[in-house]
Amino acid sequence: MNWILTWPVALLLLAACSPALNWRSVPLDGAALTAALPCKPDHATRTVEMAGAPVDLAMAGCEADNAIFAVSSAALPDSARADAALAHWRAAVLARVGTAAVLSEQPFARPGTLALPSSVRLVAQGRRADGTAVTVQGVWFARAVGTQVRLYHAVVYTAKARPEVADALFSGLNFQ
Repeated sequence: MNWILTWPVALLLLAACSPALNWRSVPLDGAALTAALPCKPDHATRTVEMAGAPVDLAMAGCEADNAIFAVSSAALPDSARADAALAHWRAAVLARVGTAAVLSEQPFARPGTLALPSSVRLVAQGRRADGTAVTVQGVWFARAVGTQVRLYHAVVYTAKARPEVADALFSGLNFQ
């Protein structure tokens, strides 16, 4: 009887391990985080405004199996603004894809993260710049690293929701 209960879990794991997804551990420089990504990522850093202050936003991302995967982080100079910064970041991502509907949103907490109202996992539907449908599956969270607060965001963009792939990305986020 136990094998019947574990069969759906095994199917989810096999789907996340498709040949098109070659998962690998990728350390994110300066972020105190290692992410499991299914393809060799490109890395970039740019200055953005978050919670009223300029921050260096470091990103690693790649495309595989008709999905875009990205993990980003930024050190916030004012720890008191961490929750507001996460909410602003989430709103900016959703605005960029012209979100038509947030399908689900729930708290997102991992051991070592800060318990903030804006630490969430969500699924939303929107449109890409070319007008095609896109599903956003993302998490936003923060943690104290030394004397600073570091903000994090991981996301999968796909035509249709692929929870098993998002689960693989989000469970592969490990603090250093």
